[in-house]
Amino acid sequence: VGATWRTLFTTFSDLAIENVDFLVDGDRVAVLGKISTTDRIGWFGLPPTGSPIVYRLVLLFTVMGDQIVHDERIYDSTGVMDRLGLGRAVMAEINPRLIYAASSGYGSTGPYRDYPAMDLTVQAMSGIMSITGFPDGQPVRAGATVCDFFGGVHLYGAVVTALLERERTGTVRAVEVAMLEASYFSLSSNLAALHAKGASPRVGNRQGSLSLAPYNIYPTADGYIAIITNHDAHWQALLTAFGQQALSDDPRLNSIKARVQHMELVDAMVSDWTRPLTKQAAFELLIRHRVPCAPVRDLAEVIADPHLHARGWLQEIDHPEFGRVTVPGSPLHFAGLEPPPHQPSARLGADSATVLRERLGLSDADIDTLRKDGVI
Repeated sequence: VGATWRTLFTTFSDLAIENVDFLVDGDRVAVLGKISTTDRIGWFGLPPTGSPIVYRLVLLFTVMGDQIVHDERIYDSTGVMDRLGLGRAVMAEINPRLIYAASSGYGSTGPYRDYPAMDLTVQAMSGIMSITGFPDGQPVRAGATVCDFFGGVHLYGAVVTALLERERTGTVRAVEVAMLEASYFSLSSNLAALHAKGASPRVGNRQGSLSLAPYNIYPTADGYIAIITNHDAHWQALLTAFGQQALSDDPRLNSIKARVQHMELVDAMVSDWTRPLTKQAAFELLIRHRVPCAPVRDLAEVIADPHLHARGWLQEIDHPEFGRVTVPGSPLHFAGLEPPPHQPSARLGADSATVLRERLGLSDADIDTLRKDGVI
């Protein structure tokens, strides 16, 4: 799925203004992973007639987000909002209590400030790709869009912190997160290896600093299981689970340091123990002995996960275009508050007319003019 955020993305309590395409093989698909609990206005452009409307909406905003990600037209991510007349200084004049939140690949200062940035390029620039993959292979992109989400999660933290400060002191601050900086802290184990050994090579599924064993995925009769032993008690529990207590006193295996020195042997032995079992049988056996582990699942298994459905976090809903689909809720849970209902994400601009009519008092004729001018 390719996501192209073209013009602006603004969120506040119960209203979102955004312009976004999600494509698979060139065709639009529903944003099945996004549960819509807001009204959505879609802006196809912001000609001069559009800006005054945004200025009026800004008076309703709590937080305004400047998240301009480059697409094939190579937007200047640090200058788009200013050029549209929606920069921080202008917005602060309109609404002095506005928390202005900016996210970009490299930040608003420094020599990289104008570089195009998307998840792939930040994975490359941050070093994540250099430590992903196997020692004898080329650098590999992490399968998930990790840098995009690192940036978003840290921006959320910055916004909440700024809102708390505003509530307690009245001080209003703009906040900024660069994806490159937000991604750096995920490399802690690999950076430890760099500082200790002068290099941090690709290690496949092993621990980044090669300081634990076993720490890997291991073959089963029908797939793989991930196993990690953080300390000797986990190792002893693993030996007990597989009936290998006789190895407890083996000097090659009786401490973390010894097992790391004999990592190939450890991985070979554990593989022999797991290979005859299904991944679910191996998982249940090891969990009974409190060994940290998990079956390596595909996405079809994940969306059918009974735990996530039992918590009500994953739910099946009827989508107007795609039929019965499984959708997630928010990962944020608050005691005493029921989560919002799961519902299909609205089409871009589905609520434009309603919001402009009810929030700003625009007439149907005014809204028709905005559509004709390509504003909404």
